[in-house]
Amino acid sequence: MYMPRLSLYKPQKGNDYHFIDKQVLEMFTIGGTDIHVHKYLGAENPTEAAATADQPQYSSVDTTNIQDLLFLENRDRKYDPDVYSMRGIYNVQDIDFNLSQFGMFMSNDTLMLTIHINSSVKTIGRKIVSGDVIELPHLADEYALNDYAVALKRFYVVEDVNRASEGFSQTWYPHLYRLKLKQIVDSQEFKEILDLPAEEDAPGGNTLRDLLSTYDKEMQINNAVVAQSEVDAPKSGYDTNHYFSLQLDDNGNTELVDTDADNIPDTMQSPSRKGYNGYLLGSGIPTNGEAFGHGIAFAAAPETGDFFLRTDFAPNRLFRYDGARWVKQEDNVRMTMSNTTTRKTQKGTFVNNTATNTIGGETTTERQSLSQALRPKADE
Repeated sequence: MYMPRLSLYKPQKGNDYHFIDKQVLEMFTIGGTDIHVHKYLGAENPTEAAATADQPQYSSVDTTNIQDLLFLENRDRKYDPDVYSMRGIYNVQDIDFNLSQFGMFMSNDTLMLTIHINSSVKTIGRKIVSGDVIELPHLADEYALNDYAVALKRFYVVEDVNRASEGFSQTWYPHLYRLKLKQIVDSQEFKEILDLPAEEDAPGGNTLRDLLSTYDKEMQINNAVVAQSEVDAPKSGYDTNHYFSLQLDDNGNTELVDTDADNIPDTMQSPSRKGYNGYLLGSGIPTNGEAFGHGIAFAAAPETGDFFLRTDFAPNRLFRYDGARWVKQEDNVRMTMSNTTTRKTQKGTFVNNTATNTIGGETTTERQSLSQALRPKADE
């Protein structure tokens, strides 16, 4: 007489699996917390038929679409207007600092959330994927220090999805997904979510961006930093105009010249060069603050020691007359560091290039995204 063969694992998911799965779901129903899922539908891919940048045409939206194949980014994301509710479990963490590395890092901005596989797929129609946004309603802050009468909500984006090791039952089949969540920021990817009204009863009022975004405050801080930096360091390089330079004769004495034709030297000769050499010192201002002329052509009757700034040079170039010829002194290479003025430097003409060219009968701008430039045409 033979005993029947016992095995908890079966090639098909049998009654044992479904029984355990129901018990796992009941654990989430009793001990889990509500999570609201904003379902990621896909990225909007601009089609080749888009006439202008102001009125782009988009192809069909699909979850597996990759909008930018060069940078592998999905910036223009579409989300389902309906919000799905399910249950999840995670370990609540205290706000703590990670001092195990160089510097100080916050370790509470990442959550590891566990959800039930079958119930989540049944709720939203597919498995949770990277790009889905999850709202944790129990973390809403009703007592935030703001002028709004609504609670501040907490949103996280799914970055990674895996089967949880603790979710494997005796049948060797998984029952749980483990999600890696990161707090969202006010960026292009989550525009549709942050444009939602802060209160469902007041669709024309404040949006979630008005409550959650720190953009305005960050811009105020940035503008204040830029303003202070312009005061502390208005131009690049080093300012040496406050140093005094002497022109010495062959004997090492200060060289003097006669300016009133009485055969008595009474004024120091302007120096032939500055006493300091270095990186980004040229300002186009003569040494010791000497008087100088400027224009697109040299003065007709110069005297020895005269300075002249040629404004038709880019950058402007300062010359000194030595009695026989105009000798180059320096170029005005010290430029402002901010974008408030036009600069004739690589930063102004190369990095921020706004020039246009006509190639093959088509007008193209030098300043365009590589992904748009590399995207194949419809007839290719």
